[in-house]
Amino acid sequence: MAKEPDNLVLEILRRLDANVAALREDVRELKVRMTNVEERLAAVEMSIAGVNRRIDRVELRLDRIERAWSSPRRPSRPCPQPR
Repeated sequence: MAKEPDNLVLEILRRLDANVAALREDVRELKVRMTNVEERLAAVEMSIAGVNRRIDRVELRLDRIERAWSSPRRPSRPCPQPR
């Protein structure tokens, strides 16, 4: 016959404690990973904001160019051609 533990309740509590300890470690690891995800998401959001600012500036420049070319009085010198 297999040897039975002296106190079955104590053995169950020890296993339960081991399981809880493993779960705590898993949760700790998940918190670290979630923090990394949040930091990367913040960096992506900042990059998107930078791109949006650049697009806004390009739109302003394009609006000025369109107004200048549609006005009855065009500039006296031609715009340089891209190289």
